[in-house]
Amino acid sequence: MSHTEAAPGSSLSAHRRGRELAESADGRVADVLVVGLGATGAGAALDAAARGLDVVAVDAHDLAFGTSRWSSKLIHGGLRYLASAQFDVAHESAVERGVLMTRTAPHLVAAQPFVLPLTPLVSRAQAALAWAGFRAGDMLRVAARTPRRALPAPRRLPATEARHLAPAVRVAGLLGGLLSWDGRVTDDARLVTALARTAAAHGARVLTRVRALELTGSGARIRDELTGEEGEIRARAVINAAGVWAGALAEGIRIRPSRGTHLVLRSERLGALPAGLHIPIPGETNRFVLVLPQGDGRVYVGLTDEPVDDGIPDVPEVPETDIGFLLDVVGSVLDAPVAREEVVGAFAGLRPLLDTSPGAGAGDPARTSDISRRHAVLTSPDGVTTVVGGKLTTYRRMAQDAVDAAAEARGLRAAPSPTAALPLVGAAAPERLRALPAPRRLIHRYGTEALAVHALTAEDPALAEPVLPGHPVTRAELLWAVRHEGALNDSDLLDRRTRIGLVPRDRAEALPAVREVLEREATVLP
Repeated sequence: MSHTEAAPGSSLSAHRRGRELAESADGRVADVLVVGLGATGAGAALDAAARGLDVVAVDAHDLAFGTSRWSSKLIHGGLRYLASAQFDVAHESAVERGVLMTRTAPHLVAAQPFVLPLTPLVSRAQAALAWAGFRAGDMLRVAARTPRRALPAPRRLPATEARHLAPAVRVAGLLGGLLSWDGRVTDDARLVTALARTAAAHGARVLTRVRALELTGSGARIRDELTGEEGEIRARAVINAAGVWAGALAEGIRIRPSRGTHLVLRSERLGALPAGLHIPIPGETNRFVLVLPQGDGRVYVGLTDEPVDDGIPDVPEVPETDIGFLLDVVGSVLDAPVAREEVVGAFAGLRPLLDTSPGAGAGDPARTSDISRRHAVLTSPDGVTTVVGGKLTTYRRMAQDAVDAAAEARGLRAAPSPTAALPLVGAAAPERLRALPAPRRLIHRYGTEALAVHALTAEDPALAEPVLPGHPVTRAELLWAVRHEGALNDSDLLDRRTRIGLVPRDRAEALPAVREVLEREATVLP
């Protein structure tokens, strides 16, 4: 691959979409149709294509449109599941974290330090329990065979070091801190984009803005959301990976959505944050509010776990109650509480939890935080395989299990899954990534393709300019997203290929530059 090119066969574009949609709906029969292009759906498309199967994958909106882009950006080792005795879920999480960090996506997933400040609000018993948990989490790392170089050991911090790593924390009464480590993805939507492009490189036809109107075991009735034209995609096996919308496409699937809300703050509000923060939630033994520095001038504060019983919107709204709760908890440890007007953005995602409790439904008092995060793969009587539950960290295993089940149910001959050792687009060993002559920020977002993104500025020096003052995204990244990452409109660019749109004011300011790039590319497309 040339330093100025995308990975062979991986480029997604408007032209490719049009051609492959026509091919997919012309009456031929694919081996597998995947519905939904979040992490699990894109992962299933990659898993099936990497086994040599003929794959079509569709989404009514865009890559990472749903839950996958609203996470905390953590690739976590499953520590919280030990407390509820979900040992299999904890171990699976730790294993999948190690796969991403060391084999499939080391350019996107790296170690993230966290400090739990030992303030007067944290009792000795709570501190002891948290420390035991962090030690147990390190044992999960050992059991998953993740090397120490990938995830350092937890340790206790004296007050001076805790203050250095968490400078916004109130000094009065600070006794020290507990340092722990977990995995963190640079951007969850970028992980999904890398999955989809890697699937495309293996021959999958990845089609956004294609809505599945009805599913059967032999295909789907679909509508092109750009033209309104309807058609049919035929397939020998169908995988429903529509997340919180899965129940609308398959009978017998009951989803209990849980809302996870995050706030967006400007980085200067909390000062330099070398580490994230774990802040215990009063009255809870195993739940924390997280403060997550993003490296782009923003900090996320999250997250909630609240049941949603009043429908499933395309983009969830953030209620003021969630904002107030998060501000109260984070303010309990800061020198100066964060004011409501300092919240420059907020976002919420809906976790697609499978509800298996007898008689559960709207108004059921069970907390969504108590519903298992195990994933489930279910095949309906008409042969549609649905995968639900789980979490971002375990998308690969969910995808593998879904393809296994679909192949068995429909009699497809498929090789074993190779995805535990299959690098995603841009992946390389950390030492190779460190040696690349490209800006560090681009390497953490594009891996080896950072060279090609950076080379666009030689084509036009104006592409090196930031899209808006104070934000690191450049016009070259917008151009790359249109040419190679399937971005079709300003929302794709602002809300998913970049995350500028998380702050409404930034979104409005960046819109002219985004539309300029889209218009420029429209004039050169064949």
